Amino acid sequence: MILKDRRVQALVAALTLVVVAATAYVLIGRGEQQALAARQADIAARSRQVMPFDLERTTHRFTKSATGGLQTVTSDDPSDAEQVRLIREHLTEEAAGFGKGDYGDPASIHGGEMPGLRELEAGHTRIEIRYAQAPAGAQIAYSTSDPALLKALHAWFDAQVTDHGQHAEHG
Repeated sequence: MILKDRRVQALVAALTLVVVAATAYVLIGRGEQQALAARQADIAARSRQVMPFDLERTTHRFTKSATGGLQTVTSDDPSDAEQVRLIREHLTEEAAGFGKGDYGDPASIHGGEMPGLRELEAGHTRIEIRYAQAPAGAQIAYSTSDPALLKALHAWFDAQVTDHGQHAEHG
């Protein structure tokens, strides 16, 4: 009888451990989700200070490539001429700044420790940056033959998508 009781006790202890671990996992996940939602709200608020267009009426798309990537911002309503104009003006200025190593706007929105940011600033002379108009918006194309800068650019794209949440996507 004692053996049976020990087996039952061991089973109960194991099940209790599983329940505790599962509960902790759920609570940690919920905490991470809340932290991400808070960060995205903070990023959206800071974005409104830097970007002249309306985040709620535009979409950022970050498409990685083997040599760099393409950042596209478009108006969700292609007939919204004001949003299209604001997007184009802003991306024209950003491309010019990035070409000189000035990533101050992304730093002010995402923080100075944003993944890839410091590497892009330091290596700006080894990144080709081209602005172009796109339907309903504009785009910036990034190209480099430096593997470290390519990795930094892709990390920077991923951080943009995560931080902008519903306002951004991978292409």
